[in-house]
Amino acid sequence: MHPSFAPHGPTSPVTLLFDDAGLTQLAGVYPVAWQTPWGELENLQLVRTSRAMALFATVGDTRYCWRTHSLADAEELRTLVLDRGGVVMRRRRRAGAVAVVAVLLLASFAGGIGAWLSARGGPNELAAARAVNLTSKDLPPNWTTTSASVMGYLFPPSSQVITSTPTTVASSNATWLAVSSQFQGCVGVGAAHDRVYGAAGQMPDYQVSSPVFSSSSFQGIQVASTVQYYATTTMVRRDTAEMSRPNFGACFVASNATLLLREMGTKAVASSSATNWQPTTYAHGWARGGVIKVTLPQVGTPLYLVMVEATNGHYESTLGALVSSWPSSQLFLSGLVSTLKARMASSSSIAV
Repeated sequence: MHPSFAPHGPTSPVTLLFDDAGLTQLAGVYPVAWQTPWGELENLQLVRTSRAMALFATVGDTRYCWRTHSLADAEELRTLVLDRGGVVMRRRRRAGAVAVVAVLLLASFAGGIGAWLSARGGPNELAAARAVNLTSKDLPPNWTTTSASVMGYLFPPSSQVITSTPTTVASSNATWLAVSSQFQGCVGVGAAHDRVYGAAGQMPDYQVSSPVFSSSSFQGIQVASTVQYYATTTMVRRDTAEMSRPNFGACFVASNATLLLREMGTKAVASSSATNWQPTTYAHGWARGGVIKVTLPQVGTPLYLVMVEATNGHYESTLGALVSSWPSSQLFLSGLVSTLKARMASSSSIAV
């Protein structure tokens, strides 16, 4: 487990016992017992892969994690978490995923749960993932970085590495169900086989994001990117296979729009007006996107949310944009996708 319940207290071996009253933990070679009533356990979250699982819970102001490489009690623990109003998922997809996504539900649901659940690469892989992301040098001189942006609901903080310390509390079951169900129904895949929001997803070793960049160009625009490094290229190819479904781009951007609306305090589900968008690029690799018109709370005029997924080798990247003028910004955004694809192709040649 991490952290310990008491300063310098034992964190392994650990046995967890559950009953109607709450959770009892036995920790240490000479076990020390801690009992916690259910009323003090908040934001329960169970995350599992094909070989491991982790349980997260907040007690007071501290987020705790228990992890195991045994799946013997996975179904019992899944039932318990759901009965207590918790969230069960396979991975944080970028930009609303897991985790995503992800990813991309990266930030809103799982926080930093992904990296330690899979075998990590080394500093070279992390550095290469960082190097794929957008920087200020990729943009015209009039662009600036901004920390006060609604894009923060979809992208983790600038250059934060997703690590084993969970830094973000999971969103409510209602939000998770709305986003995942919308995507799965739209793209035509069941939750058990969905690799974007569902149980078939795999954890990236690393995830890092760019700052949010903004400009008055195109009557106002903000962009950001997220990059994930995966242990094997097979994992990326399997993700790409699902994302190659005909309506993926429209379905993905619509689900992210729903996430954005929910995180901003509404109970809305984004409309079905989303459309696929294929960026025009010449760099090696795969890319698909989508665009949807959204009216955000406390924002006076409608905006266009654009989301693009790109993959190559060990890498998956997400480009997100909020822009007032569409389609006049298509060529510019296609250029940013080309930049991400080219860097992934270059980075994949040195990743192992």
